[in-house]
Parts: sequence; C-alpha cells; structure tokens
Amino acid sequence: MDESAFGSRDRRGHWKPFKRISYAPLFVWPFRPLPFLKWLFGMQGYIFSWNLLFASLSVVLWLFLTPSMETMSTLSVGWIAFIFGRNAVLMLAWFGAFHIRLYVKRTQGGQFKYNPNWQTQKSASHLFGSQTVDNLIWCFGSGLPIWTAYEVATLWMIANGYIPYLDFEESPVAFAALILLIPMMREFHFYCIHRLIHWPPLYRTVHKVHHANVNPGPWSGLSMHPVEHLLYFSSVFVHWIIPSHPIHALNQLVHAGLSPGPDHTGFDKIVFSEKSAIDTHCFAHYLHHKYFEVNYADGIIPLDKWFGTFHDGSDEAEKAMNARLKKRAARMAASRT
Repeated sequence: MDESAFGSRDRRGHWKPFKRISYAPLFVWPFRPLPFLKWLFGMQGYIFSWNLLFASLSVVLWLFLTPSMETMSTLSVGWIAFIFGRNAVLMLAWFGAFHIRLYVKRTQGGQFKYNPNWQTQKSASHLFGSQTVDNLIWCFGSGLPIWTAYEVATLWMIANGYIPYLDFEESPVAFAALILLIPMMREFHFYCIHRLIHWPPLYRTVHKVHHANVNPGPWSGLSMHPVEHLLYFSSVFVHWIIPSHPIHALNQLVHAGLSPGPDHTGFDKIVFSEKSAIDTHCFAHYLHHKYFEVNYADGIIPLDKWFGTFHDGSDEAEKAMNARLKKRAARMAASRT
C-alpha cells in the first residue's frame, strides 16, 4: 500500500494525511441524516470500529470470564486476583500485539508512521532510560491495579444492590442505548480530566509522565502517573449513579483500558496487504502529543472546536495555534508587570 496516495512527508520525514481531521456529523445544523447514518453504521465509523470490538469483548468477559454475582457479593482474594490476572492478560495481549507488530518486528517499516524516528531507548525522561520499559512499569505497576480496583468495587456494589441495576430483559432499548452512549460519555469525561491535568501544577507533578512520550507507541497510551490513572478510570463512576448492567461498567473500563493502544500507535494505518489496512484514527491525539495544547478530546463531540483548541493537521490550524499561544504568552507577561 502506497502511503503517498494518502499523505505526504515534509523535509524532516514527518508524515501527515491529506485528509484533515473532522468531527462526527452529530452537532451539525441543519441535521444531515445520510452523513449521520454513514458515520453511525459505516465501516470504521462509530459502531463498526474499535467501539464494537470493545463492546463485544465486554459481553464475552461478563459471560465467561467474570465470577458469579453470588461470589462477588463478598470481597475475597480469590475472585479479585482472578479479575486482576484477567485484566493483565488483556493488557499484555492487546498492547503487546500492536507493539510487537509495529515496533519489534516492524512489519510495515515506517510506512504510515507520523514520526520517522523510532522510540528512544536511552533517555533521561524515562525510567531506566528506556521508553518501553518506562511505559510497561507505569502500565502494569499503576494502570492495571487501579483499573482492577475500580472494576472490583463496581461489581461488588452491583452484586450487593448498592447501585442502580438495569436488566436487559426488562429494558432492552435502554440497555442498547447505554452501550451506544458509552464512547461519548467516555470522551466527555476524558476531555474534562484531560483539561484538568494540563493545569500547570498538575501537569508538572502528574501529567508530565504521560507526555514524556513525545513520540508515542502503543504502551505509551496507558503509561500514566497513579493520580492520572485514578482520574482516568473514574469514568466508571457514572454507572454508580445511573441504572446500569455489569456489561456497561465492563465496557466503560475496557474502553478506557484498551482504546489508548490504537490511539498511541504513532501509525495512521495498520497495513495487512496491498489493499487491506485498518485506520487507527490516532492523528488527532498524535498532534496532542506533538503540540501539547491541542486536541484534548477524541473527536466525537466537537469540544476542542467549541473551546478553541482544535487542530485538524493543516498549516492554517498550526498558524492559528501559534497565534493563540503567542497571545496567551503576552497576557501572562503583562500580568507579571
């Protein structure tokens, strides 16, 4: 597959797609039903994309890889350790598959890779000087136990009737609607906490761990400070308030736990053959890692456009970003005098 048919490289070898980043046709007026339906049901659209995979995986986990409600009504080491081990295997298989294919075997070389350079293995910004080792330590040492703790607490409360329960047989439409809404709820929550941890005091003490990955790879996605993990996985709190089924809570956590993998590959496409490839849809977040103060959300809800932090990859957007940052620097300088 020829990458030059989809984008171009600058003099330093950085690749960017011809197609500019755009938002879903959800908040466009007048409403256009055909583009909306194409986005909703089209291949690699809203449903038939990573979202369907994460939702399906959540169903499988609930049916076959989660203890019974009776077991989970009492906190015990056995079933908690099982959930911990199951999540560890999920993380290792999911992030590891992207990492091995793209960064160890380098199956497609640098084709469709935004940054022509490979990850640093000798860097003072990372633990033990290795970006991969650093990422693995944060993922498994912090992300995995915090993900598991939120899941265990949620399942235990559902099993004991402490939080509202939504039964599929009684409310199939509400059940399905909530599944559809989870990616959007996740994005809204992510935008809010993401803006929060870019507040300078929190950025310097917390979020800089994640942004040490200027040239991200799959394991960079869940490489975060424990405080950021606590905030990030707290999106499951919505299911402590609204009536939900365990599948919804699992989907919320699986989406949060696994979606950073493709979002941080650093590749625009994963190529399987000359005519077959999967879009990662990660260019917007790659630009966030590159420029730090753009594209805080994931692209379903136009939050960045509403709040003036949107970057679509164009030269015009870069000029607008630089002008905005220059004005802000001038205001800060004026406030000091």
